[in-house]
Amino acid sequence: MREEDCIALLRRAGCSEGVIAHCRAVRDLALTYASDGLVDRDLVAAGALLHDIGRGATHEIRHAEVGGALCRSFGLDEAIVAIVERHIGGGLTADECSLLGLLPRDCMPQTLEEKIVAHADNLVKGTRVIVMEERMMHAIALPRRQRKRICRLGLEMELFR
Repeated sequence: MREEDCIALLRRAGCSEGVIAHCRAVRDLALTYASDGLVDRDLVAAGALLHDIGRGATHEIRHAEVGGALCRSFGLDEAIVAIVERHIGGGLTADECSLLGLLPRDCMPQTLEEKIVAHADNLVKGTRVIVMEERMMHAIALPRRQRKRICRLGLEMELFR
């Protein structure tokens, strides 16, 4: 998917220019992790650009679920939908989703592309790239298992940089 097409979908979904700028910054960082031949760079770029498409409707945690539904309604590939739905922190289990009032389904990033986008999003605050230590300071209120998951994802993804 071309960048222009992704940006048009973000605008169609009601995303602000700030959200679009964040998505571009996440895309730029994500591509630095996508140099390995095993990674689909086009999928990483499109998924990163669209990861927050649900923020056109809500800025709550359910933006990932809303974004996935939007992507499906736009007829996008399920690989992009999965990136959008699984980009929260280090991922959410079905039980965690249920406890948060989301559909009870596994939203753990599984593919390299999903993991790269989730990790890049963890390291972009607004449009500013932050270090893992700062990310963990922002995550201090999260349950311990979710903080550990964010750390493990970061360690795994740093191998691709």
